[in-house]
Amino acid sequence: MRIVSLLPSATEIICELGLDDQLVGVSHECDYPIGVEQLPRVTSSVIPKNVASADIDRLVREHLQDNASLYLLDLELLEKLAPDLIVTQALCDVCAVSSDDVEAAVHALPSRPAVVNLEPSQLEDVFRTIERVGAAAAVPRVARNLVTELGSRIQAVVERTAKVTNHPKVVFLEWIDPPFSAGHWTPELIEFAGGIDCLGNAGSPSRTLQWSEIVAAQPDVLIVACCGFDADRTAQDADILARQAGWNELPCVQAGRVVYLDGNAYFNRPGPRLVDSLELLAHHLHPDIHRFPVTGSGPR
Repeated sequence: MRIVSLLPSATEIICELGLDDQLVGVSHECDYPIGVEQLPRVTSSVIPKNVASADIDRLVREHLQDNASLYLLDLELLEKLAPDLIVTQALCDVCAVSSDDVEAAVHALPSRPAVVNLEPSQLEDVFRTIERVGAAAAVPRVARNLVTELGSRIQAVVERTAKVTNHPKVVFLEWIDPPFSAGHWTPELIEFAGGIDCLGNAGSPSRTLQWSEIVAAQPDVLIVACCGFDADRTAQDADILARQAGWNELPCVQAGRVVYLDGNAYFNRPGPRLVDSLELLAHHLHPDIHRFPVTGSGPR
């Protein structure tokens, strides 16, 4: 089978299922596991790199308002790759090529590949997407085994968290300028890790926050893991937070519990590494109970 992945989380699922030798094309954002960046890239972004966070937010909003796609699909390359299976998503037009563009492309391809659309909104949905990809790629048993393994790691975190007596209030930001609270699966991760999510939307998209909402929440811990940014790039915007009214009075600031993490690699990708994300988050909330994970990204 010849497989094309149009989003990073799908690429990670495909490789975890042992199908990397069948992967013939990926998106421009696919960078894990090592080696996939050498594959042909069938997408590109219209948003320029190395621009300020506020400008990225503005450009994204303008494109969505005009119903313009944020990503371009290389139809000529896609035809040359002749995929049997395309794995994409219909969850978020900000995250990958729109489902309408993919559908139009598929109808134009002589091979008429099968398409698997992934739309996870909660952690359990992520497991179901793994099973869907496994079924489409004819490795259902491998997928079930992977889901079982990931579930066991989650259960181990939950069991350790059961010993926690102090549950800190947590604000989790997936963008800084403007601030966005994290939705979808992130509130679940916070609960499993032993925290109390203050502003997230479980099972729903992230939303723009007013700074006054963060101040009113008085978080004990502030986790910042910007969508598409690694920890270093996220930390570059730390001064934007520090300039906000009431910043120095927040409990998380006074306690030194503001943590910048790699959102691009972990929290924003609904694939197997969401379990790594949980283990990493649990360590930062309760380091005396949850050991630092081997796969995790270090604090800043």
